[in-house]
Amino acid sequence: MTAIFITGGNGFVGRHLVLALQERGDQVRVLALPAEDTSWLEERGVTVYRGDVGRPESLVEPMRGVEQIIHLAGMMDVWRPLDDYRAVNVTGTENVCRGALAAQVRRIVHMSSSSVYGMGRGVPVHEDRPLAPFQDPYPISKAEGDKMVQQMIVEDRLPAVIIRPDQIFGPGDQLHFARMADRVRARKAIIVGSGRNAVPFVYVTDVVRGLLLALDHERAAGQAYNITNDQPLTQEQFLDAIAQEIGAPPPRVHVPYRALYAAGYAAERLAILTHSWRRPPVTRLGAAFFGTDNRYAIDKARRELGYAPQVTLREGVRLAACWYLDRHASPGGTTPDLSPAAERVS
Repeated sequence: MTAIFITGGNGFVGRHLVLALQERGDQVRVLALPAEDTSWLEERGVTVYRGDVGRPESLVEPMRGVEQIIHLAGMMDVWRPLDDYRAVNVTGTENVCRGALAAQVRRIVHMSSSSVYGMGRGVPVHEDRPLAPFQDPYPISKAEGDKMVQQMIVEDRLPAVIIRPDQIFGPGDQLHFARMADRVRARKAIIVGSGRNAVPFVYVTDVVRGLLLALDHERAAGQAYNITNDQPLTQEQFLDAIAQEIGAPPPRVHVPYRALYAAGYAAERLAILTHSWRRPPVTRLGAAFFGTDNRYAIDKARRELGYAPQVTLREGVRLAACWYLDRHASPGGTTPDLSPAAERVS
């Protein structure tokens, strides 16, 4: 039985990861914020430590005696200034890595993001491409955190592996899939541009599989891997699949990409000028994510880790839609609840 510590283990991806680790017999510890509802974890026998990646002293006890660490915690999808994002995604990541060195763990897996490469490359992007994130606090801070881990691998011999997944979706995904399904159901969904561009999604259990391979593979230390599905759906195909699975008409209204991008810029400026803490209804990053062609190569992960996506994106939409419909059918539902009530830091 291996003792494994997870930051962000009470989030969407974390809960799927916890189940996979328990299924193979590992002993799981999770770091949770002081105010988080951790009843889901406690009901499954997970040891919960209260703390914050921003407070390094709160990491000492949960890391004591562990062999491996998976660092998922990060700020995302909230309207906050870059300094707030850096406090979690850069400084918090450094705190976890320094703690891992002090605890002398044999492996730490850091979950980065494919957004560190930038948007709209139009060709499959490989891991050796220089990081050039889109100018938004989330990808900027994730790229800085990614580079910091790379630096610690070289300078401090940090036994780390960096995983760069695409946008993760599946049962429990309230932040992205549920919002898309809500818009399709309400007939408010739009298609950005032609809709023929590849959208970068990956099913949650494939990401969990990539994390576990990075955790266990002896030669993975010091490497970075893209983890995604290399058979992407187009934007229109993805939205049509959601509509079909939830029984709603597919979106047919097309909005020009440049117009939506300009609207995102205006909405962001207004939010800044009014000191709003609410995320604008449209952002430049959102327009670029849905309206440009984004593909990522997984040749390296296939070759070195033995990774291969097991769930097609079309099947992933069906599974996520089943969870979505089940939660709308009844408050309790019949599907295991894998969605945290709130996910600011996950």
